[in-house]
Amino acid sequence: MKKKNLIFLLGNLTAFGPFVTDFYLPCLPELTAFFSATPSLVQLSITAGMIGLAAGQLLIGPISDKYGRKRPLLVCLVLFVLSTLGCMISTDIHTFVAFRLLQGLTGASGLVISKVIISDSFSGEDTARYFAILAAVQGIAPIVAPVAGGLAYKLTSWQGAFALLGIWAVALLFMCRKMRESLPAEERLTLPIWGTFRNYGPVICNSRYSVMNLLQGFATAALMAYIAASPFVFQQHFGLTPFRYSLCFACNALGLVIGSSVVIKMKDLRKVISMSVAGLFVTGGLTAAALLAGWSFLLFEVFLFLMLFAVGMINPVAVTLALGSVKENRGAAAALVGALPFLFGGIIAPLTGLGNIVRSMAFLIVLSVLICVVLWLISRKWKYEETENRR
Repeated sequence: MKKKNLIFLLGNLTAFGPFVTDFYLPCLPELTAFFSATPSLVQLSITAGMIGLAAGQLLIGPISDKYGRKRPLLVCLVLFVLSTLGCMISTDIHTFVAFRLLQGLTGASGLVISKVIISDSFSGEDTARYFAILAAVQGIAPIVAPVAGGLAYKLTSWQGAFALLGIWAVALLFMCRKMRESLPAEERLTLPIWGTFRNYGPVICNSRYSVMNLLQGFATAALMAYIAASPFVFQQHFGLTPFRYSLCFACNALGLVIGSSVVIKMKDLRKVISMSVAGLFVTGGLTAAALLAGWSFLLFEVFLFLMLFAVGMINPVAVTLALGSVKENRGAAAALVGALPFLFGGIIAPLTGLGNIVRSMAFLIVLSVLICVVLWLISRKWKYEETENRR
């Protein structure tokens, strides 16, 4: 498979995560009525998908180190199609949440394996460049996902939105059959399958890896607080229609795309981290203030867009620095990198539904941003120590 075709395919696989969480967001109020459930319980379906995406990556990462990248990916895509069908035929919220969990578990394969294939196939600046491209795709996906989901919902029903997701998965299944295996048999782990999960230990103990991973995780947590609360904040608090909400969601996601695109042209990654964390601190605070103080919707939108721009800059750089500090167990390292944001998102999603959703969203954004600042200060300490050692 040619390089351009490979990157295109990996980009599609990477988009699975945002699509699993964002595609049906315009349908959430309708799902609340359809299942006769509370908003918090319906938001639990977002949590189930995110936890599935997190846990699935943790399982699939080591499995791909033992059995290769292609075979686990194909199996997971088949199961993803079946779980999507299960969501469509669900008649109660609990069954729906269960199939959402399975959707997340199987959809996670594209997220983790796409990163590992890049680590297998490229090195140096190419790796950072292609990680930035995948990060941009993860920004583009939220633009396409709610708009496509909103259109499908408007023209058919919420089941129609899930049907489009299943059709896309079937198309990817056939495309991946032609993909070349990137991990030769002689480089695969020979440990028993459960033994491969011990490889998470050395990866987690790598302090530089863990801090950079946590940084991108909490930056994404601020994003997830917005994503989980946005259907209710935009449609109920600000009075937007489902379709107008999806358009605003798409516009906001441009911030992620532009931020990731800017990173592609920058070489000093630590300088990018400093700039973007400072930007996140300012814009995250202003976004929360706009919500709590009742400022105009336009002003809120401007601050939110700039906050997502900062998140778009942070994530690809933090991922590159994290994976660049790991020389072995790349599957496990990539799995943790991909799983952490969704794990945090799964925790945050139901929290936004507790109490006043506007205040909850603002509080969670501020908390996530402050933790990012602390992690950035820790990374600056390492830089100072390394400079002192060279003198």
